[in-house]
Amino acid sequence: MSDVDSAGTIHPPYSLRHDYLLWALVALLIVLAVAYPAKPAIYMQQVNWPTIGTLLGLMVLTKGLELSGWLHRLGQKIVIRITRVRMLALVLIAGSGLLAMLLTNDIALFVVVPLTLRLGELAKLPVRRLVIFEALAVNAGSLLTPIGNPQNILLWQLSGMHITRFMLSMLPPFLVTSVCLLSLTFWAFPAQRVRLHENRPLPRMRWNLLTTALILYIPFLVLADIHQVTAGLVLVAVVFIVGFPQLLPKIDWPLLVVFILMFIDLGLLARYSIPGQLQLAHTGEVYLAGALGSQIISNVPATILLTKYSSDWVTLAWAVNIGGFGLVTGSLANLIALRLGRQPGSFTAFHAWSVPFFLVVGTLTGLWLVFR
Repeated sequence: MSDVDSAGTIHPPYSLRHDYLLWALVALLIVLAVAYPAKPAIYMQQVNWPTIGTLLGLMVLTKGLELSGWLHRLGQKIVIRITRVRMLALVLIAGSGLLAMLLTNDIALFVVVPLTLRLGELAKLPVRRLVIFEALAVNAGSLLTPIGNPQNILLWQLSGMHITRFMLSMLPPFLVTSVCLLSLTFWAFPAQRVRLHENRPLPRMRWNLLTTALILYIPFLVLADIHQVTAGLVLVAVVFIVGFPQLLPKIDWPLLVVFILMFIDLGLLARYSIPGQLQLAHTGEVYLAGALGSQIISNVPATILLTKYSSDWVTLAWAVNIGGFGLVTGSLANLIALRLGRQPGSFTAFHAWSVPFFLVVGTLTGLWLVFR
């Protein structure tokens, strides 16, 4: 399936030859395997298989929505009603953050990024920039709630805090990141009118595919939420293998490989490269360790690791959530956004926006932490 950029240009299908991140992770795995030889079981233990199963199920369901033609029609209605690029960007980015609060950051991206791609087919839009800002938005929105992302779920359970107390404790970094993001969005997107592409016919609606995907969403998410991902994945797989087998080859299977390799590589780095007697005696040390450590091994593994060295759950939550910004490795949501978006030059462009954003919000949040 071909990709379409912000100008409506069709790009050739995805090719493994151009997946630099995949090959970089393979190379890193080879280096780690030579430096730290271990049994295959050790490598597999680094992978969070429920996360991989959830990701695969969402990929199948989202591809069903995409190929049904529904997103194209929804996109058409949006661009007809919102006629300014800046306002459209604000709606998409604010909507991404709100969805992330309730559905987790990863699931929010599986909704908004395909929709953004469809909007790019209907009108001349800065799709690459929109996808990057949507990645920032889901990281910002998800940090407020205990169910917004995996690291919050873990820290919420460890802390034993009531949900309202947890959200109140996360309000300062949420306000800092949200205000900064909305201000940056207003500056980064022009106020010009949305220019529609001419003679761009909509695909035929496949109501059976749309209905099947929508019906399966809720039971799959419920099963994933109660830690029955395998049952949910089997349900989705059986229905689509029987009813829509032509859809499965169109799944971004290399994305799963990227995530598996990330878990293995980052898990091995955390396992063998972190000092056994790491000292985190002060609030500032916890904050820096969480924010900077997330840049190296991603915020979920960093959270799991640092809970062994600190019980300052609030500071740790601030740190690893802020650590989701910056490098693409800071949060798995960043990778999902760029992979779903598939826009040329996304990797470099993402860091051009995200690294300065991380430095600003990281500094402001750190100052709030010091003077609170």
